[in-house]
Amino acid sequence: MTFKVTDVEQGEWAVLGVSGELDLVTSPVLRQRVHDAVAEGCHSVVLDLSDVFFCDSSGVGVLIATRRLIRSCQGRLRLILPAQGASDGSHVNRVLGALGVRRLFDVYPDMDSAVSEEEDPLSA
Repeated sequence: MTFKVTDVEQGEWAVLGVSGELDLVTSPVLRQRVHDAVAEGCHSVVLDLSDVFFCDSSGVGVLIATRRLIRSCQGRLRLILPAQGASDGSHVNRVLGALGVRRLFDVYPDMDSAVSEEEDPLSA
């Protein structure tokens, strides 16, 4: 499976759908796409990570850097991390939990809840 980032707009939200491996080689691509979205004025960003089946420390670093960037412009960042996904039960969810950084993010199980103004994030 190849790495891919797709852009979708859901109302005021810029949604970046990520699939494949988020690692040392591919994480700079995601970092650039986030920077491009913010430069275009999108300060409400959803990262759909439900199709990411591998994430290493550089991928986690990009997620944390994205959080920092979005917060610096008073924006909102939401992650889509389903309990089951990416064929083995949301690898990214487990990695963030194991590193103790999942609590830093507003996590949602699906697109509808991530872009809704009424839903609360899943608990850390």
